[in-house]
Amino acid sequence: MKDNREKMIIRTSLVGIMVNILLAAGKAGVGLLSNSIAIVLDAVNNLSDALSSVITIMGTKLAGRPADRDHPFGHGRYEYLSAAVISVIILYAGLTAFIESFKKVLHPETPYYSKLTLLLIAAAVIVKLLLGRYVKARGKELNSDSLVNSGEDARLDAVISASTLAAAVIFLASGISLEAWLGIAIAAYIIRSGVDMILETISKILGERPDSELSRSVRQAVLETDGILGVYDLVLTSYGPDRWIASVHVEVPDTCTADNIDLLSRGIARRVMEQTGVVVTAVGIYSHNTSNNQVLEIQSRVTEIVMSHEYILQIHGFFCSLEEKTLRFDIVIDYSAPDPAGLFAHIRQEVQTEYPDFSLHIQPDRDVSD
Repeated sequence: MKDNREKMIIRTSLVGIMVNILLAAGKAGVGLLSNSIAIVLDAVNNLSDALSSVITIMGTKLAGRPADRDHPFGHGRYEYLSAAVISVIILYAGLTAFIESFKKVLHPETPYYSKLTLLLIAAAVIVKLLLGRYVKARGKELNSDSLVNSGEDARLDAVISASTLAAAVIFLASGISLEAWLGIAIAAYIIRSGVDMILETISKILGERPDSELSRSVRQAVLETDGILGVYDLVLTSYGPDRWIASVHVEVPDTCTADNIDLLSRGIARRVMEQTGVVVTAVGIYSHNTSNNQVLEIQSRVTEIVMSHEYILQIHGFFCSLEEKTLRFDIVIDYSAPDPAGLFAHIRQEVQTEYPDFSLHIQPDRDVSD
């Protein structure tokens, strides 16, 4: 599957390279003959698209390298870096277009448009729209940010070409040349798109919340394992598109033996891998009381106290020792809470007031997955 994905990304990128080189050559020739800065900039933009596709291929190849001692989880994050490089190229193309267009505002030149020029621009609009839709769709299908960015860039090119065509029609109809001002508007649009792509890629490199569907699928796979009473603290870490590492806490009956727990842990790892492709590296254990009614009453009361507060998402990992007079549990506080530290201290005080003879061990947890 991995090799097939790599081949499909490379094949899609090669299509983009060939189309963009042909368009760039045609536009450059027509732009120079017609003295049109907008068409020449459009040709340069096509060359940047071809370069983006080359970088996509390089990033995909590097990301496909096997794991080694220094990178035990593989090299999948190279794809994020290649997407960032493509975003920078788009931004650079926008800045260059802005500078050249501004020069033309200060020193305008009269363009010349022929029927061939208009036909070429119209054809380029159609070709780039089709190419953009194809590349972006493949990027989403293959979960490749580089392809998605390249597809979006192709869509921007179609907008540029369409705007150039509109400016040419206006010039032929009225004699008014809007090319330079149009170039500035187009450049601003490209710059904004480049910045948005860079910010999106940086967000993924920093580490984003996992997709809700993926985290819920992992939780469901864990819950389907016999003997599991609850699933908590699921942490999913991405090492590239479709490369996820997970750790999770599960609640099991307090009657479980070490042998039972070992079988459960292995079963969880196998089931999650088979159903979601996620590698489970660690399974933590919470013990669930099944026999002492007094402990169950205390758990029910503590849960009532904790969950009565706004911004509390969950309480789990409850453990009570009547002999040692200890209470242990974790609480998950919403990120939107205005004063999470104050809320945590208040809850702790409430529970301590309710059970003054007990030693409390409360752990604040993060809401890291759905």
